[in-house]
Amino acid sequence: MNKPKMATEKGNSRVVMLLGQLEKMDGEVMLRDVETARLVTAKILHLIQTQEKSGKEVMSKGSSGMEVILSSLEVTQLIQFYSWFSVLGRGRRVGVFVSKGGTGVLFQILISASKELPPSEELMLQLHSLLAKVGPKDRKFGVKARLSGALNVTVDVIKQNLQNAKVLLPCLQVLRVYSNNSVNAISLGKTGMVEVMFKIVGPYSKKNTSLFKVALDALGALLKSKTNARRAVDSGHVPVLLALYLDWHRNDTRHRCMLIRKGLLVCLRNITNLKVGRRAFLEADGMRILYHSSTECLPVRTLDPLINTSSLIMRKCFPKNRLPVPTINSAFHFQLPQVPPDGAVDQLYSQLSGVDDVDESDDNEEAEGETDTDNEEDKDQCNLNDDIETDLNKLHPDRNIGRPFEELKVYQKFFSELSEDFQVGISASTTSSSTYLFSSSSARFSRPAEVPTAQTPSPKQIPDSQNVCTSVKEHQTLSSPSLTSSQTPLDLDTIHLSKNKDQQEGINIPTPDRRTAPPSFSRSLSQGHMIDNVGSDCGSEGTEDEGGDAPLLEVPDTAQLLPLHDPDLYVEMVKGTQSVPQYAEVAYPDYFGHVAPMLKEPLLDRIYGVQRSKIFQDIERLIHPNDILDKVVYDIDHASPMIEENSESLKFNSQFESGNLRKAIQVRKYEYDLVLNADINSNHYHQWFYFEVSGMRVGTAYRFNIINCEKSNSQFNYGMQPLMYSVQEAISGKPHWVRTGTDICYYKNHFARSSVATGGQKGKSYYTLTFSVNFIHKEDVCYFAYHYPYTYSTLKMHLSKLEDMRTPQIYLRQDVLCETLSGNTCPLLTITAMPESKSSDHICQFRNRPFIFLSARVHPGETNASWVMKGTLEFLMGTSALAVNLREAYNFKIVPIDGIKDLNRQWQNPDPELHPTIYHTKGLLQYLAYIQRAPLVFCDYHGHSRKKNVFMYGCSVKETVWQSNISATSSDLQEDLGYRTLPKILSQIAPAFSMASSSFVVERSKESTARVVVWREIGVKRSYTMESTLCGCDQGKYKGLQISTRELEEMGAQFCLAMLRLKRLTSLRNHQNLLDLESDIIGTQSKNVSSCTTTYVLEEDEPSFLEAIDYSAESNDEDPEPESDLCGDVQENFDQLSDSETRHRN
Repeated sequence: MNKPKMATEKGNSRVVMLLGQLEKMDGEVMLRDVETARLVTAKILHLIQTQEKSGKEVMSKGSSGMEVILSSLEVTQLIQFYSWFSVLGRGRRVGVFVSKGGTGVLFQILISASKELPPSEELMLQLHSLLAKVGPKDRKFGVKARLSGALNVTVDVIKQNLQNAKVLLPCLQVLRVYSNNSVNAISLGKTGMVEVMFKIVGPYSKKNTSLFKVALDALGALLKSKTNARRAVDSGHVPVLLALYLDWHRNDTRHRCMLIRKGLLVCLRNITNLKVGRRAFLEADGMRILYHSSTECLPVRTLDPLINTSSLIMRKCFPKNRLPVPTINSAFHFQLPQVPPDGAVDQLYSQLSGVDDVDESDDNEEAEGETDTDNEEDKDQCNLNDDIETDLNKLHPDRNIGRPFEELKVYQKFFSELSEDFQVGISASTTSSSTYLFSSSSARFSRPAEVPTAQTPSPKQIPDSQNVCTSVKEHQTLSSPSLTSSQTPLDLDTIHLSKNKDQQEGINIPTPDRRTAPPSFSRSLSQGHMIDNVGSDCGSEGTEDEGGDAPLLEVPDTAQLLPLHDPDLYVEMVKGTQSVPQYAEVAYPDYFGHVAPMLKEPLLDRIYGVQRSKIFQDIERLIHPNDILDKVVYDIDHASPMIEENSESLKFNSQFESGNLRKAIQVRKYEYDLVLNADINSNHYHQWFYFEVSGMRVGTAYRFNIINCEKSNSQFNYGMQPLMYSVQEAISGKPHWVRTGTDICYYKNHFARSSVATGGQKGKSYYTLTFSVNFIHKEDVCYFAYHYPYTYSTLKMHLSKLEDMRTPQIYLRQDVLCETLSGNTCPLLTITAMPESKSSDHICQFRNRPFIFLSARVHPGETNASWVMKGTLEFLMGTSALAVNLREAYNFKIVPIDGIKDLNRQWQNPDPELHPTIYHTKGLLQYLAYIQRAPLVFCDYHGHSRKKNVFMYGCSVKETVWQSNISATSSDLQEDLGYRTLPKILSQIAPAFSMASSSFVVERSKESTARVVVWREIGVKRSYTMESTLCGCDQGKYKGLQISTRELEEMGAQFCLAMLRLKRLTSLRNHQNLLDLESDIIGTQSKNVSSCTTTYVLEEDEPSFLEAIDYSAESNDEDPEPESDLCGDVQENFDQLSDSETRHRN
């Protein structure tokens, strides 16, 4: 001991004097004068107990008092246990005791005491009571116990005192701590401690409840070991645990022993982690026992922990089923130009139908390792930084173009504005190629298309004013597997649309066969026929057929509300769209369009317990199988079954562009399981849904379960609702997609995922999205969608209407960048301002405008990205002063849709045959980089399914290093802070944008995304992915509201406004002033960059839900975007920009 240290402490303190006296006694003196050492120690303990000041002097940081006492105890092997127990019971003093080596001293005393014959019962009681206090504070407690031999001593004491509750209780408390170490648990299992615990635990009794509780805790810790769990199953203890639980449940009527009941459930939960445990649980009728006991607990809110644990056990033990489809592969596929051998695509094509390698074994039954870890948090803690890039060489852009310039020259034709001299005539250079874009496609791929029709509503629904309708002549039935006799498509060889601009409401629309059941809303268009506008003839023309009069079609006039939507034009575009399934129907919402409702739609308040109730209803399927109908009512893999005329079953349809519903199964009278189709040429990506429902009853709650969702969590758990479009509402003048549904939740189900679709991971399950709907119209036709639909044909229609908005001052060119794998054209738009004149100065300014490169919709289900792009395009083509200034400042290159294929992770090495849209989009950027005209900003519009708000992902070396804690020099961290300027501007002007949700960290898993590739290879500093929520906002002006197309289009316009502010900064010639201004923007009204909040890309923005759900934190949402360091030589400064921006937003 450090004698001088004790001498320097308060000399007039009684306890310090005694400690000094004890310290002077070395080991030999203590052994010769044990009584003196015991007397001095007793006095010290007495002072610590009775005087707070003395306790602080001994236990305070820097004091050696505890070390002196422990040293004396280690030599003399004596201890006043009651006194020490009282001392250690005071707050952090246990931690001080542990840090000074107290645990080891206690173990030595325990081992020495065990050698006495017989061991002192009182001594063992006091030692284990003290160890039970110390154990939870010592992270290495279990390791020390095993290495010192104290573990075996405690086991022997327990076996010798099974009937002595007084000694047994503290020993079990210590055993509980021992068992948290996995190696100890295995060792204890070999010594028979699992069997011993079952001897201690017994049926309901008002006595020894504390002992039962601690014994169950220890048993639960032991059963975490798969070896011990298997031993318990082999010994037949699963029925015993169930019987014990049922006995305690029935007799504990006042719920005073809830912790014992919870302990029994924890033991069952750990056993059922094994396949053999789940089998034993089912054989012991565990599902029925837990279901009924949990149902009886539902009225008592304080019993929720029991209900949640029971629910987890039942869900885990629910037999794994395959999806009710012939194969997990998409129902639609086409042969690719080339398929790399042994690749993922080749594996998909070579897989036989029905051979999906569904793994039904244990979720986590790997070989059990003996990890010497006492703290579960240390073992299970996931390192969120594992995915962050730590290679500094990869973090610094290398501007590796990767392709020779001779190969890139092919892209020169897409930049004719760089060489245009406008000497022939200014208007000549602005000729759009949109006619080629769409008419050529139509010529090659046009085919009959079914367009919406409807049946006659009741007389009350027919407006008194002059009818607005369409006469349709039925022609030839189109071959389609989903069509029945009551759903015969109509060929509109001669369709006449009549619109009355003063008439906002639609009218009666009979079916072709005059049946009462509403058909699919469709009509057909034959190739080459134009739609002529005639008078308000309401169906008097047209020949009759066997079904009766020709059907009539309402055309609500939404032209004033939707200036860029034209049903006639949309039909023409549909005829030119090539779909792999060869769809020929047109969905009513796409045909007539969507008008954003004026009323805001708040996030749905979640009712507590809704998820639990839905899970229990699923469990009832196993307990009461005779109540399940299991009736297939829709199936695109086979001819759809005939639905009887008077059947109470709903009718489904998804045979139209962007439709997605593979199968519908009626499980109960008003409940349906729905299976989504995978992306084309894929066996996964089930997120987007869009389908039609008809034949409903009014006032009945229908439950829909989408049973093959893949992501581990969803905003449907946090206020998001699906969308519904009612045809009856649209006819009455309300053509809106509206948020709908109650009892919405998202949870893991009992359908097993194939390891083929999970990258080799076994034991994965699908998730269920469930929602209930009450329909308000009889014989309505309603459409449901994951988000606001935006089809490829809609894009073509919008681009065609944008051409009509072009003025002589706008330079607009639409090119065909390439053709997608499905045969559709991928458009490339160029938008800027025409030069003011033919003078060389104006031509030079025109050619030298900085490029802004935008792209959108890489993923099929992210339709919100298309709506944001729509807002951007409409702003760019506008006539406001802001739009004029923006066009004069920049040259916009826009790929508004990247083929609607999941291609975001292909940017690093795109294949020209397999990924043509990505390959050629990257080629455009490589060409610009080669001619030293890399974009100032590259931004890829995306949608995010698991976060709220709109936010950006960017690329920063400094912020990546900060997150990963890797060592780096100051020179490694030097970078232009301009990458934060654009998102910071957006956070100031766009109410839906959240800077706090944005991240600028580079991850290894994202190295093949557009954002990282364009930043790294093209050298664009401002390279972004702009993610828009599918749900709503939790901050700003729209806090608590679900997002609509109005806010999405507004976001696209506000991106343009942000570019104007960015222009004001980048037009400054003094680069240092530019950095100062950008730093000022970053710093104002926020923290410094070093302390600014950075959200890790894979981190969820929602807390764990109240109900116990085993969600993981992984996120598969993609992110792509790029940027540039080019500062254009532009003369204009926009001094009035701030005020005009404010007026525009208001």
